[in-house]
Formats: sequence, structure tokens, C-alpha cells
Amino acid sequence: MDATEPPTVEERYDPAVAEPRWQAAWEVAGCFAVADVPRDGRPKYYVLEMFPYPSGKIHMGHVRNYTLGDVVARYKRACGFDVLHPMGWDAFGLPAENAARERGIHPAIWTRSNIAAMRAELRRMGLAIDWSREFATCDPEYYGQQQRIFLAFLRAGLVERRESAVNWDPVDNTVLANEQVIDGRGWRSGALVEQRRLRQWFMRITDDAPELLAALDTMARWPERVRLMQARWIGRSEGARLAFDRTDGAVPIEVYTTRPDTLFGMSFLAVSPDHPVAAEAAGRDPAAAAFVAECRLLGTSEAAIETAEKRGYDTGLRVAHPFLPDATYPVWIANFVLMDYGTGAIFGCPAHDQRDLDFARAYDLPVLPVVRPVDGAEPVVGDVALDGAGVICNSGFLDGLDTATAKRRAIEALAQAGIGRAVVNWRLRDWGVSRQRYWGCPIPVVHCPSCGIVPVPDAELPVRLPDDVAFDRPGNPLDHHPTWKHVACPTCGGRAERETDTCDTFVDSSWYFARFASPHAENPVALDASRHWLPVDQYIGGIEHAILHLLYSRFFSRAMRRTGLGTVDEPFAGLFTQGMVTHETYRAADGRWLYPEEVLRDPDGAIERGAGTPVTVGRIEAMSKSKRNTVDPAAIIARFGADTARWFILSDNPPERDMAWSDDGVLGASRFVQRLHRLVIAVARLPTDAPQDAAVATAVRRASHRAIAAVTDALDGFGFNVAVARIHELANTLQDTERQHGAAAATALREAAAAATVLIAPMMPHLAEELNVALHGAGSAMVVDAAWPTYDPALLVDDRIRVAVQVMGKLRASVEVAADADEASVVASALADPNVARAIEGQTITRRIYVPGKIVNLVVARLVVAR
Repeated sequence: MDATEPPTVEERYDPAVAEPRWQAAWEVAGCFAVADVPRDGRPKYYVLEMFPYPSGKIHMGHVRNYTLGDVVARYKRACGFDVLHPMGWDAFGLPAENAARERGIHPAIWTRSNIAAMRAELRRMGLAIDWSREFATCDPEYYGQQQRIFLAFLRAGLVERRESAVNWDPVDNTVLANEQVIDGRGWRSGALVEQRRLRQWFMRITDDAPELLAALDTMARWPERVRLMQARWIGRSEGARLAFDRTDGAVPIEVYTTRPDTLFGMSFLAVSPDHPVAAEAAGRDPAAAAFVAECRLLGTSEAAIETAEKRGYDTGLRVAHPFLPDATYPVWIANFVLMDYGTGAIFGCPAHDQRDLDFARAYDLPVLPVVRPVDGAEPVVGDVALDGAGVICNSGFLDGLDTATAKRRAIEALAQAGIGRAVVNWRLRDWGVSRQRYWGCPIPVVHCPSCGIVPVPDAELPVRLPDDVAFDRPGNPLDHHPTWKHVACPTCGGRAERETDTCDTFVDSSWYFARFASPHAENPVALDASRHWLPVDQYIGGIEHAILHLLYSRFFSRAMRRTGLGTVDEPFAGLFTQGMVTHETYRAADGRWLYPEEVLRDPDGAIERGAGTPVTVGRIEAMSKSKRNTVDPAAIIARFGADTARWFILSDNPPERDMAWSDDGVLGASRFVQRLHRLVIAVARLPTDAPQDAAVATAVRRASHRAIAAVTDALDGFGFNVAVARIHELANTLQDTERQHGAAAATALREAAAAATVLIAPMMPHLAEELNVALHGAGSAMVVDAAWPTYDPALLVDDRIRVAVQVMGKLRASVEVAADADEASVVASALADPNVARAIEGQTITRRIYVPGKIVNLVVARLVVAR
């Protein structure tokens, strides 16, 4: 039999046979392929899941992410949209380079092998992907276009090279962005990050800070918490910039502060270890120099600095207070002051800032409260700073003012004195994109002793990575290559060197969604395709990318539009962040983490399979290789089929929440697959010539149309678990009706089964095709091309309703009545109910309260018999 030939109907659904057949049929028919600029007039819909890193195997997080996107893609296609749903690979990065060092294999070979393995596993899921658009970011065709973008940004002044303090990962031997430093450690290696000064390439994202912040208010289809995270990261603040005079007459020290209202609570001034004053102190004081060197071991990330112990060094310098003529304060070098935020110097008001308080307590500095709580209580500072709003005290001309008014008054006084002014500051810093590694996109410039930085001519792009590299020593293999970096200057022809830094992989992922619109174009993006497909209508991925990837992509889209390479400012119209897949953890008696398949569970506990020794069952946590609480999707699909895995993934929880993987849940999903298969076959075999029961048929149609309406509403709102529940309800109704009425409801049952087949198609597409053949025969049109079913609103309206009956406010019964029944009829039905009759026996009804369509309440009084 040909792989695409429709099957005969089997008694039991066999996913191992059915799923590959239907996947082949969809591919032969080209069901999911779309044109760069379609001409058929259908509305477009672009759905995209964040593309994976090719680690070699898919995990359950991938299964959940791509199942969610696939449901959206198939549903929108059924609703008449022209759907773009592509797939690619985020293929550059340190793991491949580290694998090359550890395994003695070239990163390209390791990466391509992993892509092939993961592609095969994803195809087994039956995803509605246009595979003709597939690319990997390590393809020269892709990164060559990225080099064109880089040069366009360079010409536009959006990219620059300058010296700066950077986070240096001593294990991976590369620079890390601040966002890639987690608790002071490299996000991949886990090594303690150091601070170095290097010449680096930066993208000037800070220029876009106001626009990036303002646009968040327009992004209604993004999760509120993601918008809040980005707003905090961009970090707009209003404050004052002021100069503190040094008592030695040297150049004043400028400070930025958001709390000028607390200036009278000052007890010290602190500068960053990278501040010129710190360099001055280090130049004359070896102890200061040693402290500065120690600070650089912290790296430059704000998170690392915030969580570190607050430490400092007294320079011996002093500054004068701007409002108190006789007051002077010590100048410290402090490890918690960032050079790249504000001016690299702060004034310390310990009573009202927790960092300042921790520092002051460590070095026994004064703590003077200058803000009284709004309740008028006397301010007392213990171990927690009083950082809220209140009324100013101990502050001369600011006394009695609320904090907001005091801020304005203090800034006015600073301006009048000529020593300060109001300013707006931003927490966001420029994006350092240089990485000292081989496996990344080469930065397309040449360094010439005579001409300086020279862009590589377009005709010479892509600048390809050399294949013959060695990983036998630390550092960047491009620096060690004997020939690759040595070139002639494109301008003067003299001896020059290529840039050996490569791009941060977040550059690769900041525009891939635009390339998918025209993946074979000779330019980065074909503008007509960009205008048609962008922005992405629905983007799906993890909350962990809320800042890095999503913020960088928003900047990139703006920069591409400004340089004529793109058409939109905001790349993602809608964003959905799915929860993680979790599982119990297991530890053997000797402390080893165990995989779930190594554990036998019973009501009394758990034992290690084979050994029989007790196993400690830990809490449910996100699946991770380190704790081995993972489940292999390939094994699940091989045993139960892709549709079972998809159905369980969708049925457990709302998709924005974490979901706990459960063997019982998978078994339940598998049973439902077989049950639905049996049910539809039974319906398909009902005789069609028997007289039909009109009342039963109406009830079936009503259940079917309610399911259509409910599932449609659920899919529109990402309520996939609700859609699953409604389909279960419909299946229950159809099964009960088939058993009780059979042939007398055959026509309505077949109609309902056909509707159910289309309803499940986005979620269980292979089973839907099988059921369609059972209902309509071999050779019928595939469900994948079927239009989404519509419902009759009239069938959603109940002609019968249930009304609660109370006696003296206590529920006694509920009665079914016609939806249009009048009060007298409803009360009569209530009185006829046996429970109600018993409750009012021997009593007189003094009042009847009727809430139409909802409740009857009978007020009674005991019958008094005259003697």
C-alpha cells in the first residue's frame, strides 16, 4: 500500500501505523507550505514558537511549546487563514564549541547531527510546519545576511566599538551580557564572573529606551508580567544630577539621585571602583588599588553586585554638603555602585535606602532619619531602611513637606545654587554583542593600521568561519588560526586583520522571525514579504526570555526598519508564555538521582527498579537533566503515539501554568483516544434507514453545537484544557445516545461525530484523519483541509431549564420546566415535587417569591387549628 493511501478502518487505533501515513499524506499534498507573498486574498496569520537550540533530543518542554503553537496554526488554518508556521534552529553558541573541546568533534558536525535527530523527533509529532522555510543560524546563507544587517547598523550609527568594563567568564573565556550573569555566575558555565576592560562592539539600544518603554502600553496581547519585567529593566527614573565640591579643591564629584528629598540624611559619598576618583585613589594608595582589583572579581552585572556583601574603602577624601555649609562627608569606593548607571557615584542616605543602610552598619557610619512615616510616628531605623513615602523632617527648609513635594523643592534649590538640575535616567545599558569564541557569526569588519575599522564589502559576504580550527588550547580559535584573520585592507590594500570576535547568539535570534517571511531572499528580508507576514500574530515561548530575547528583538525590528531592512517596529503582536513541565524527583539510597523509569511506585512508597532498595520521593520540580526527573518524549510517542502525548499536554492545566507530568494522565489520554475511535466507528456503522427520534436528534444536535461554540471560544482564548473538557463532554453524550437510542438517532450522531472529528483535529490531527475515513470512507477529503464547523445560536438556547425550590430559604429541590414557563406553572411544578410537598406538609404558604428562571422560595407558617 502506498504511504499516502487512505487506510481501511481498523477496530483498534494503531498510532504507529496511522501517524506516519498521515504525516506523509500532508507532506505530499503540501498542506502547510505558503508563498512569501500569497495572492489568494485569504487573511494571513503568522504563528511562531521560539526556535530550539539543537541539543540533540527534544524534551517535554519542546513538546508542550510546539503542541500549543501547532493547535493555533491548525485552528487558524481551519478558520480560513493563510497560516505561516515555520521552524528553524538557534544553532550557534558555546555548547557546540565546548562539545568540540570535550569530544574532539567539529562544532558544525555536532550541531548538524543534533539538528537531524531533533528534526526527526519533531516531525513525529505531526506538526503543521512549512519545512521548506527551515534554516539554522549557523548556515552561511543566514549569518551572511546577518552580517549585512550589522554593517547597515554600523553605517547608521547604531553599532559602535568602545572600551568598557565587561563580564568575563573565565571558564568559557568569553564576555557575557549583564543579563547572562546569574547570581554572579556565567549562565552556562556557572563560573564566578570577573570584570575586565576590553574594546567591544555595542548596539546602541539605550537610544531607543524611551520608545521601547512607551510602546509597552500598546501591547495589549502581551502578558502583563512580561511588560512589567521589561519596564523595570528599561528602568526610567526621574531625579537630580548634582555636583559635590571636594574639600581639596579638585574637580567636584557628580552624583545622580532619585531621592534629592533625603539629602539632609547624607552620611557618605560612594563611587564605583571604575570611577576616576577610585583610579586616583588607587594610584596613590596600594590598599585602594587592591580593593579595586577585588571588586572586579564581582563582574559588572547589577544582580551580582546587588546580592554581594556591601564592602568599601575610605579614600580619605571629603566632600561638602550642598545645603549645609559646614558639613563634610567621607568619600568611599563601594562595590555596590555601578559605573554605567547614572554618574558612577551616589550619596549615601542610610536611613532610607537598604544598600546604604547595610553599608553604613558595616562601617559604623551615621544613620539619620529624614522622612517621618505618614502616620506621624517618630522614625526609628533598625535593620530595615524606611524607603517609603512620608513627611520630611530634620531637613531645614524641606521640613513638613511630603516626599514628592520635597523632591521638587530640593531640585529647585539645587538649580538656583547652580550645582544641580532635574534629569531623567535609564537603567537600560547598551547591548555588548562581542563574544570571544569561534562558533558564532563573524563580525564583518577588518582592522587596518592605516584606515582603522573597515567594513567588509558586500561582495565579500558572507565572511565564513574557517573549517580547519583547533580547540587544543583555551580562548578563541579564530585568534590562533594561522591564516584566516590575515587579510588585505579593503580600502588601502595593506596588511590588516579580521575582527575575531563573533556575535552574541542573541543577535542571531533577534531577527530570525523576519527571515522566515522570505528565507531564500537575496537580502535579509524581502520587504513585500515582510509587509505581508509581519508582525508575528502569535509568538509562544518561555517567560525566561522576557528580557533578553524579547527586548533585543524589539530593538532589532526598529533598527531594521530605520535602515530600510524591515517594515515593523514591534515584531510580535501577541505573546503567550507557557508554563514548565514538572515531575517528581527521586533519590536512591546512596543519594543518586534516578530517572522515573528507574523507579517502581506503589501505595506504600517507591523502590529502585532492579535493586529493590527504598527510594526517596522528592517534590515536584521543573524537569531537568541534573535531577533526572525527565521523561523521554520519543519513548512516549513510540508507545502511545503523538496524539496521546499532545492530548495529555493540552488537557492537564491552563497552558500558562506549570503542568505535572503523570503516567496515569498519559494512560488516561491513551484510553480516551481508543474510546473515541471505538465510538466513531460504532456511529459510522449505524443503519441510516431507521426512523429517527426527533427529540433525541435535537438533543444530540444541541450538544454538538454547544461543543462547537465552547471549543471555538476556548481555542480563541488559549483555553486548551477547557476545549479538551468540552470534547470529553460531547463524547459522553454521543456514547450514551448511541447506546440508548442507536439507529433512531443515527443521522444526528453522524453529524455530531463529523463535527467532533474537526474539533479534535488541531489537537489530535492523526486520529481526526482516521475518524474521518471511518465516517466518510476512503478517498474522502482530508480533515486537515476542512473548514472549522459553525454553530446555530438557536441550538445554544435551552428550551428547558432547572429552577431551584426553597422552603423558608432552605433548598429542598430543583424542578425542570419550560424555559418560557410563567410563574404559575413554575410554582405548580415546585408544589408537585415530593420533597417540597413533605417540607410544607401541615403548613400554610403565606408568600411565594419567584426569581424568573432561577429560584422559587416558599414562605410558610404552621397551620393553627382553633379549639
